[in-house]
Amino acid sequence: MVSSNRYPRILFGLCLAAGVTHPAAAQQPARPSFPVTIQEAVRYATDNYPSIRASAARALAQESGVDLVRTSYLPRVDSSLQFNRATRNNVAGLLLPGITLPAISGPVSDTTSSSMIWGSAGGLMLSWEAFDFGLRGASVDLARILVTRANAGAELTKLEVGVKSADAFLRLAATQETARAARANLDRQQVFANSVAALVKNQLRPGADDSRAQAELAFARIQVIQSEQAEQIARAALAQWLGVGAGDVQIASGPLLAALPPPPPSAPAVANHPLAATQMANVESSRAIQHVIGRSYAPRIHLQSAFYVRGTGATAAGINLGGARGLAFDVPNWALGVTATMPLFDWFSIRERGRIEAQNERAEVATYDRIVQELATQTEQARAEMDGARRIAENTPIQLSAARVLEQQSRARYDAGLTAILEVAESQRLLLQAEVGDAVARLGVWRALLAEAAATGSISALLK
Repeated sequence: MVSSNRYPRILFGLCLAAGVTHPAAAQQPARPSFPVTIQEAVRYATDNYPSIRASAARALAQESGVDLVRTSYLPRVDSSLQFNRATRNNVAGLLLPGITLPAISGPVSDTTSSSMIWGSAGGLMLSWEAFDFGLRGASVDLARILVTRANAGAELTKLEVGVKSADAFLRLAATQETARAARANLDRQQVFANSVAALVKNQLRPGADDSRAQAELAFARIQVIQSEQAEQIARAALAQWLGVGAGDVQIASGPLLAALPPPPPSAPAVANHPLAATQMANVESSRAIQHVIGRSYAPRIHLQSAFYVRGTGATAAGINLGGARGLAFDVPNWALGVTATMPLFDWFSIRERGRIEAQNERAEVATYDRIVQELATQTEQARAEMDGARRIAENTPIQLSAARVLEQQSRARYDAGLTAILEVAESQRLLLQAEVGDAVARLGVWRALLAEAAATGSISALLK
């Protein structure tokens, strides 16, 4: 049995758990409401896909990097405090820097001793780099360019997610229309096979007609299975971009089939494409790095100030005072000064680093030119694809209407004994092809619009 004094603690624990888990649950994105249109699917994917969040986080990290570089303008204050007990033997001589030996001050001892004394020290060191001849400013400029590159990369990621999610939507719409046409064809084949079987049973048609009708019926079933398989694969692909289970995905493709999209406006400048902007940021970052390298050889001037106090358990004459003497901070000192440093022999390595980065800049510029040329070509190809898709979509309804009339007439001619079963089978296949072709042609216009959006770097026309 739980004691009564434990109830408040249990209640407090439940409230704490609720307070901890509730914010985490609130951070989960809301599920899309189904069925979704292509605009809703693209917006949801571009708002919630993990790679979008990752690129946004990287951009924010680069923005924090600018603030980090700016901290180099601040003065530096170092403090230290120590107490020690050690021997006080001191010798005359010199030690090269880099040797890990504790420093010792005071007069040189004539003899060595193992006796120990207390020592103490504490101090503050203020250092501020007053002049750097543009090195820190160049570093800040470089950090800002890296922010620009990260933002361009985030826009590129958003474009890629939008294009791929829209493409998955259109693929699912096409497979759904294909499966719908295949099932309609199966129904027609079933009715026709039953009719042929009745005619063969009454000896009005040869038995070979029944075999052909059954073969066409089996082929129609296979087409339904294949189309439904393709539909499930396309549904799973769209579910990936929406972050839901494939069984939950339902789309509203009716608006895409009911009306064709308007012609896209004039294409924006290729330089505005996120891919081109990202590459231009690479060029600018290479130039900024060269600017930083060029400022690395300039002297750096620091204003320095120090205050420290020390205590020792020995007198200036070397007498050991004994006891706890030396723990008190009884000897103060202060200092002001200017320090100038310049890496004289770093000139050779800095020169080679500058040459390397200059070649990197040439490579980035060449890559930018290639990207711009490829994007311009893709834009022209997309517009040609759009024109062809529209012209095809204008003719598929004519083909569908004629195929329906042909299928009806061939059935009537067969029932009247005026034609063979081969004509009926051919007309039914032509009708299936026309039904699928009409839907795919309409969706093809939207796919061409998507290709144009990918080439120009803007999916705004698709989302209208």
